[in-house]
Amino acid sequence: MPSIGARGLPVPGYLTAHYWWAYVHPRAVRFFERQWLVNLILWGNYGRLRSAALKELGHPINNKVLQIACAYGDITPKMVGQLRDSGSLDVIDILPVQLANLGAKLGPDERVKLHCMDSAALKFDADRFDQVLIFFLLHEQPADVREATLREAARVLKPGGTLLIVDYSKPSWYHPLRYLWKPVLRVLEPFAHDLLNRGIQHSIPSDLPLNVTLKRDFFGGLYQMIRLQRDFGAAQKADQ
Repeated sequence: MPSIGARGLPVPGYLTAHYWWAYVHPRAVRFFERQWLVNLILWGNYGRLRSAALKELGHPINNKVLQIACAYGDITPKMVGQLRDSGSLDVIDILPVQLANLGAKLGPDERVKLHCMDSAALKFDADRFDQVLIFFLLHEQPADVREATLREAARVLKPGGTLLIVDYSKPSWYHPLRYLWKPVLRVLEPFAHDLLNRGIQHSIPSDLPLNVTLKRDFFGGLYQMIRLQRDFGAAQKADQ
């Protein structure tokens, strides 16, 4: 099992208030860590979304990748399977129970490190990673936390590096789940409404040095994958 970094961080209030049933309680982790259940929650689209993200990250992966937040399912083990000797993967999560669960899914591998860390206040140096992956996290965060997470993701990216986001988005007007799914998410995912109303791209602060280089819709637009590249001149501007 990969080693897990410093623990003891306070759990954000929104997690304990709204997501204790899905991520915080150990019984929740044991319940949701089922591949078929993850796929069912995503209306049978988990495999497509996972494969699309892994393809964008590259096969093989020869650079430094950061995954912000653990994810149920097998996306991280498969990502590790794409690593080569020159590649590395760091995964952060603020919940030790999630890191322990992920560690149990991964075999011993010196290229993989797990860190107990807040996505809104990463402890990494700037310009460290070639790629950052955020897989179904943003819809679970309040707007201010989401913005801080995106700012931190941009900060730790190297100039020219890419940020890959996969999450809920604004479905087509004719999508049958457009109106049926919103009331469910309003109860279970109280911070997801703006992604569903505006899409991922409009949740990214306009002043970040990130440019959209790819946008793909899945399942009638209910899910979206966006790839953003950090400006090459961002580091020079920061030094001035």
